Amino acid sequence: MSRTSIGLSERLNDYIVGAHTAEHPVLTTLRDKTAALPEAGMQIAPEQGHFLAFLVRLTGARAVLEIGTFTGYSALAVALALPPDGEIVACDVSEEWTSIGKRHWLEAGVAERIDLRIAPALETLEALKGEGASSRFDMAFIDAQKSEYDGYYEACLDLVRVGGVIVLDNMLMSGAVAEPGAGSAGVAAVRALNAKIAGDDRVDAVLLPVGDGMTLARRLV
Repeated sequence: MSRTSIGLSERLNDYIVGAHTAEHPVLTTLRDKTAALPEAGMQIAPEQGHFLAFLVRLTGARAVLEIGTFTGYSALAVALALPPDGEIVACDVSEEWTSIGKRHWLEAGVAERIDLRIAPALETLEALKGEGASSRFDMAFIDAQKSEYDGYYEACLDLVRVGGVIVLDNMLMSGAVAEPGAGSAGVAAVRALNAKIAGDDRVDAVLLPVGDGMTLARRLV
């Protein structure tokens, strides 16, 4: 929804981005190419890429699940942070958009860490369950069809191990979630999921104003 963090002035946002360690040059190239697309608003902000990579290193994640890959920026940020034998299973429906990512994954030398699955995400998640992938993943990142977020969340509670982290993007929907009854079906779905997670004793969760709002939910049971 936004390539900057919600509620920040442009000057402060630029300062925060600049306060991080230098972005990998291939990430910068991919981010710049994505910015030229009409759908560029679906790209996560650079500070979110840093945050996801930090979470991978902090948790020692070796297996990550991504739901919604777009042009592959977030998958690349995660893959670069994974150990050499780590893997990210990336789910998307677009060959066109993910083909942009593939070129950059190769250039960055991490293509072998990324298992791209092209199909509706809910179908891929069911297939993973059928492959015996319950509790296989250390971390999941959800950034796809908002009306299906609840389904993604429930699937991840099975696929992510106890103690693992589920990260959900766009949980503030440009602020629309704070306007009761307002917004699209996607906004309504995210608003309902925010309320559900707040009362869900299966997780320990926090909602952060990073990007367009990122929820971190740690699986407890």
